[in-house]
Amino acid sequence: MSKKSIFASILIIILLIVFSAGAFAGRYFGKSTDSERKVNEQISVLQRQIEELKGQVAGVSTAEQKNATSLQEMQNRQVIKQKSQDELLTVAVQKITPSVVSVVVSKDVPQLEVVYENPFGNDPFFKDFGFQVPVYRQKGTINQKVGAGSGFIITSDGYILTNKHVVYDTAASYTVLLSSGAQKAAKVVYIDQSNDIAIIKIDGTYSPVSLGNSDSLKLGQSVIAIGNALGEYNNSVSVGIISGLNRTIEASGSMGTEQLSGVIQTDAAINPGNSGGPLADLNGSVVGVNVATVQGSSNISFSIPINTVKSIIKSAINR
Repeated sequence: MSKKSIFASILIIILLIVFSAGAFAGRYFGKSTDSERKVNEQISVLQRQIEELKGQVAGVSTAEQKNATSLQEMQNRQVIKQKSQDELLTVAVQKITPSVVSVVVSKDVPQLEVVYENPFGNDPFFKDFGFQVPVYRQKGTINQKVGAGSGFIITSDGYILTNKHVVYDTAASYTVLLSSGAQKAAKVVYIDQSNDIAIIKIDGTYSPVSLGNSDSLKLGQSVIAIGNALGEYNNSVSVGIISGLNRTIEASGSMGTEQLSGVIQTDAAINPGNSGGPLADLNGSVVGVNVATVQGSSNISFSIPINTVKSIIKSAINR
C-alpha cells in the first residue's frame, strides 16, 4: 500500500473516533436538543468526508493495481517477444541447414624434397671444395586441399549455388561436404561473367532451400548467415541485422578486384569460407548469397540479393 493510502486510512480512523466521542458525550452529559442537532450535523459532515476519503483510497488502490498489472503485462509481453524471436531463429536454422554445403577445393601440387648441390655446378675449379647448399627439387605431385567455400542446394536433383571465386580454377577438383557428413564429387556447370555467382552439380536427390524476396528487405531486419567458416567449421551460424541496402563495393581476392553493385550490407559475421553460403531471414528463406567481408572491420559484410540471382538460375539451368 502507498503512503497516500496509509495516511487516508489513519485519517478515517481518527475521524471515526472523533464523531463517536462527540455523540457519546452528548448523550452522557444530557446536552440540549440544539446541541444534539449540531453534533448530528457535524457527524453527517464527517460521514460525507469519510465516504469521500474512502472513494479516494479506493481510487488510489485501483490505480496502483492497474499500474502493477500494466507493468507485469509489459514484462510478460517482453518475455513472449524474446521467446518468439528465439523460436523463430532456431526453427529457421533447422529448416535451412540441411541444404547448406561446404565446397572443398583440391589440386595437384608439386611434392618437393630437399637435396644438396654444389652451388657452382660443374665448374672444375670448385669441384673439390666440398661446398654444398640445400635446394628444393620436385618429386612428383600430390593432390591436396587448397581452399574451401560454401554453397546451398537450389534444386532437388543436386544443383548448388555458390560464388564464382570459390570454383573459378579450372585445374582444381571440387568436393561437396553435405550436412549429413557425406561427400560428393561436384562439377562446375555455370559461371556468371557479370556477378560473383556460379552453379555446381552433384548426383542424388536432396531438399532444396526456399528462395525469398530480397526486394522486401528492410533496414534493421534480422538475418542469419550460414556457411563453412574459415574453411574449417561447416554449417556455422551467425546472426545480425540488415545494416545497409543497395551498396556498391570493390572486392579483392584470388581473382583480382571486382566491383559489386546493389549488394546487401549486414553485421552478421561472414568469415573466409562463408563465401557462397546463404543469408536467410527468420522464415528460413534465402534472401542473399554471402560474398565478401571487410577485413579488420567490426562485422561489415556483404551479400548478393537473391532476386539478382534468380534470373541467373533461370538462364543457367532453366529453373
